[in-house]
Amino acid sequence: MAISAYVFIEACPGKAQEARNGITRISGVKEAHLVTGPYDIVVLVEAPDIKSLGTLVISQIQAVGGVNKTLTSVVAE
Repeated sequence: MAISAYVFIEACPGKAQEARNGITRISGVKEAHLVTGPYDIVVLVEAPDIKSLGTLVISQIQAVGGVNKTLTSVVAE
């Protein structure tokens, strides 16, 4: 059973659109939206298991240019 999570992203100043564009190209990213509030981008991701989810966030999303910080919340329902 796949695991879904929301990744809340704080982008570097002036880099939110660039970061979102890079994030949308990553396999496992289902949606990516620019938002207002304490975070700049909210991303819905899906992975086959928790280890794959960690790799997706740490090795791929955090590596995108313009990404400053992430907070991941796994979907519980």
